[in-house]
Amino acid sequence: MKLERLQRELRKLDASIVASERDGCILLEGEVEDYATAFAAGKLAVDKKRYLGVLNDITVKGFEQKIVLPAENDSSLEGMECDVLVIGGGITGCAIARELRRHELSVLLVEKGADVASGQSSRNGGVVHVGVNFSKGSQKLRYCVRGNAMYRKLAHELHVPYENKGQVTFARTKAEMLALEYVHRTALDKGVVDTKVMGRDELRKIEPSVPDWSVGGLFMGTGGITSPYLMTIALAENAVENGATVALNTAVLDMKVEGGLVVEVSTNRGTIRPKAVVNAAGVHADVIAQMADDRTFTIHPRVGTNVVMDKKAGWMVNTSMGKTPFTLTPQQLEGIPSDPISQAKAMVKTASSHTKGIALIHTVDGNMLVGPNADEVPDREDVSTDRAVVEKILASQQEVQPAVSASDIIAYFTGVRSPTYEEDFVVRPGIRTRNVFEAAGIQSPGLTAAPAIAVDIAMWVREYLLGMMDVKKNENFNPVRHVAPVLSELSLEERNQLIHDNPDYGEIVCRCEEISKGEILDALRSPLPVYSVDAIKRRCRPGMGRCQGAFCLPTVMRIIADEAGMPYEDVVKGSSDSRIVLGKK
Repeated sequence: MKLERLQRELRKLDASIVASERDGCILLEGEVEDYATAFAAGKLAVDKKRYLGVLNDITVKGFEQKIVLPAENDSSLEGMECDVLVIGGGITGCAIARELRRHELSVLLVEKGADVASGQSSRNGGVVHVGVNFSKGSQKLRYCVRGNAMYRKLAHELHVPYENKGQVTFARTKAEMLALEYVHRTALDKGVVDTKVMGRDELRKIEPSVPDWSVGGLFMGTGGITSPYLMTIALAENAVENGATVALNTAVLDMKVEGGLVVEVSTNRGTIRPKAVVNAAGVHADVIAQMADDRTFTIHPRVGTNVVMDKKAGWMVNTSMGKTPFTLTPQQLEGIPSDPISQAKAMVKTASSHTKGIALIHTVDGNMLVGPNADEVPDREDVSTDRAVVEKILASQQEVQPAVSASDIIAYFTGVRSPTYEEDFVVRPGIRTRNVFEAAGIQSPGLTAAPAIAVDIAMWVREYLLGMMDVKKNENFNPVRHVAPVLSELSLEERNQLIHDNPDYGEIVCRCEEISKGEILDALRSPLPVYSVDAIKRRCRPGMGRCQGAFCLPTVMRIIADEAGMPYEDVVKGSSDSRIVLGKK
């Protein structure tokens, strides 16, 4: 859309909005009454053919984004020099840090949270996507297909649970079956293999819970499931095992750019001087890009809630499954040729470009997840939950699985995704700042794409650094993560021997998940130890069962306090200001 026409359309939304061109992008400025108007303006301004991206700087009256910064403020990183600074400890940043250590480079990863996987990397369903719903030529499709092919080996190297049971989309009508047939036919052209349209009887062999109303569906064999937070932690630990440094509770506050290069990065723990900077900052990636004078995009927050069901409800789903997202009304059919192929194509186009819809997901831990929904919001850090949203999510999936019941809910959580207005990844070397490398806009399928994104970013960083230094291959790099024993994976004989050698493995702390004191101590003694209840919960699951920690929390806190040599009342839930116990009587 040409600028003059865009301006006319924007005035219909709000007369205060002004559009202009800046550095190959569309810049939007003004002040509006509500966020919906600001969001609509950003979507309206997208023009992938003419511009790099949308810089949406419209403000909303009465709203001010508050960034939660770490309580820590010291000089522990003051003057530190490194070859590569990775900003962001989500799955993308941790995968990049690990990949960079395949070469003799000093790598520092900073994360403003109290642990890696403290943002959207711990707040998603863990689905390893196949890519059929992404447009050909998009970065989402390219990195999803490549990343999917890497997951089995990656999970094996890092000893992270991974299941390849596929994904299923159910059709309600013959017309929807035709639309799924079209998706199947175009899948191979996108690089997606092992898809098949099946009738309900054939589908039942893969997914026993075929809804009564379904006439069949699409099976996607390369679909998988993993633990998103365990994968992120494993990538970080393996990066550390191979020589990377991880600094938690470390927020980037500003950058100094000279001559098209970032020369200094200011944090709450001192000033860092990197040769190269990787921006993997999730929902704050555009803020970091702005600091680095390399912004060509805007992150608009999108929240989604997932509902965690008890393990006794795990039988309801074997894969990850949902109904087709196609919605074509009789009015929409008007003007479309009546032949089945034309109508199927039209139905596929109605599917949302930014969400795959709510689904039922079988987790690697045996639970069932229901969700997520997708809502546009202004706040990048608001992960609050809402009962009405949970009830709506459950109701939408009772059509797929009538046995879904609120009585089986044990927890629910909300994550904030980080899409751009172009609804695609921004994975590239810097445009205006030569030593910056962007890994931004990483929403779904970011979990799937992360290992492939890491390969490209590491390659570009190496090529850049070769212009100023010798970058040798790290001959000592070991992709296999050292792992401690996991009791649930051992035979009875192996457990008995382990307990005989170390009685701590015989002391069960979490009855719901059968987690021993020995496993908790192993997590506290890992390459990346974090002394908080949430960190231990993510690493070995105490508190993730039916009682949600009501029984084991005091014992977990005591183990952390003893191991860290801190008073019991100083043990925190997550961040340093999240104390659980106020003091002694």
